[in-house]
Amino acid sequence: MKMQELQAEILRLKKETNTAILAHSYQGREIVEIADFTGDSYKLSVDASRVQADNILFCGVHFMAETAKMLSPEKHVFLANSGAGCPMAEQMDRDIIGQLKAKEPDRAVVAYINTTAELKTVCDVCVTSSSAVKIVGAMESNKILFIPDCNLGSYVKKCLPDKDIKLLQGGCPVHASVTAKDAEQAKKAHPNALLLVHPECVPAVVEMADYVGSTSGIMNYAIKSENQEFIIGTELSIAEHLQYECPEKKFYPLSKKILCPNMKLTTLPDVYRSLKGMESGDAFEIHMSDELIVNARKCIDEMIRLGG
Repeated sequence: MKMQELQAEILRLKKETNTAILAHSYQGREIVEIADFTGDSYKLSVDASRVQADNILFCGVHFMAETAKMLSPEKHVFLANSGAGCPMAEQMDRDIIGQLKAKEPDRAVVAYINTTAELKTVCDVCVTSSSAVKIVGAMESNKILFIPDCNLGSYVKKCLPDKDIKLLQGGCPVHASVTAKDAEQAKKAHPNALLLVHPECVPAVVEMADYVGSTSGIMNYAIKSENQEFIIGTELSIAEHLQYECPEKKFYPLSKKILCPNMKLTTLPDVYRSLKGMESGDAFEIHMSDELIVNARKCIDEMIRLGG
């Protein structure tokens, strides 16, 4: 079956099963084209809470599907590829964070959304890269424990010097693999290009950027900018999407290393098989206890409240 034929069949099955497809921006173009909602983690969290369909099919990684289930517990939520996880989300243990919280009860725990539902149960508020500075700045507590991404945490700390922000060693191994030397070489190769980077990159790279922001922020900046050339310092798929959005502009990946293998696991046939297998039980459905949903959702609801 050709790609266009498969896409057409997916669109038919989507209506037949009353399913909304949510796709993270790191997904391939062929998947983004058939999705009802696309965007970064924050946008998709809000979208998940507003979905009217009976079923949600998530094209992304496991913690994102968990978040969708928390926000729409009455719906059936499926993950297109059951093997799509997130190394950062699994870096920290609930018990360890609980112990740290017990030692400093006046220090609020801020969790990057790239965390498991279990870990979210011991956190006060969740943030995404697009909302972290705004949310931490709006919090009443001045003492913060930011987990798990120390690079995003370092960026928040720099933006909010009046806050006492404690960091732990953790983060996205893909974004963290990019070095200042990589950025220097990219800027030298493309001297007329603006450097746009994700705050999951190491501080030395972030300091060299012309713009620092979330996936959606980077895309919006590049689309609206009068500049014609950009070095994109986040997952390789974003440079590809921008080339489709603005074919008259030039986009260069900061590094070939910024490739998320977990995001790339999901294929168009995965989406097709998931839609076909919903009624038979062959699709991978997210199941969470009511207790876990209630306890983990508190910090998600607080994120949406403070994030506005």
